[in-house]
Amino acid sequence: MNWILLITAGLLEVAWAYGLKQSNGFTKPLISFFTLLTMAASFYCLSVALKSLPLSLAYAVWVGIGVIGSAIIGMTLLSEGVSLLKIASLLLIAFGIIGLKLAN
Repeated sequence: MNWILLITAGLLEVAWAYGLKQSNGFTKPLISFFTLLTMAASFYCLSVALKSLPLSLAYAVWVGIGVIGSAIIGMTLLSEGVSLLKIASLLLIAFGIIGLKLAN
């Protein structure tokens, strides 16, 4: 169950990062509310998952999902550009997280 909460926390991090971009500096009330709500939900899910998962692993997974997910959103929805170096860098992040999981 804690892994489901951790993955949910990571996906909510992607949602709030995208909402933060779309809120235009919190000047759009509805999107700003969505962003704050998903932030709170993400932190809550992470905090519950941390009750039984190691901090080093849980935080890395949470941030990794956020980084990789946000980069994918940026490349697909925000036209931020795709490059081989960007893809390779995201893969290195994913492999680093897998390495942390295997080390625990």
